[in-house]
Amino acid sequence: ARPGDEVWVSGWIGSAAAGLGALAHGDAAGIGPGPEHPVAAYLTPEPRVRLGQLLGRNRAATACIDLSDGLADGLRQLVAASGVGMVVTGETLPIAPGARQWFTAQHADPVRAALRGGDDYELLFTVARRRQSRFVSVRRLIGDVPVTRIGRVTDDGEVRLEYAGGVEPVCDGYEHFR
Repeated sequence: ARPGDEVWVSGWIGSAAAGLGALAHGDAAGIGPGPEHPVAAYLTPEPRVRLGQLLGRNRAATACIDLSDGLADGLRQLVAASGVGMVVTGETLPIAPGARQWFTAQHADPVRAALRGGDDYELLFTVARRRQSRFVSVRRLIGDVPVTRIGRVTDDGEVRLEYAGGVEPVCDGYEHFR
């Protein structure tokens, strides 16, 4: 990733974490149907293999990582590997309505909870301005897989969240064995 690149994510963020939480609390019934349903997202994830292959083959992405350990972890890993910084806009994160509803019912901020959660198996990737036409081609080929621009790459080495009128460091991500 390089300063000036756009930061993108596939699918829905935080759904699997909400699904796991709902199952653990025994309250999964009331969080809505659909393919982005949190319990379905947790139990039957859809890894974005084809999207990753297309991003690579078409050289559309400057950097890419899967989000098995969550968005916050993925952001930190891309920043560390590339020697850059990133700013993510909280209001643009694609959080499924069922996940947002569950986090809110648990008195958790949906944006911060979605950043922290794991098991999404989505892709976080960056796209340079000069590669936009390649990315447009990839988007045509992936069909109904949603992709959302969530931020930009900076040159300061920080991982920040612009959210609710302020800027703050991105929270810690999912950690195994904690």
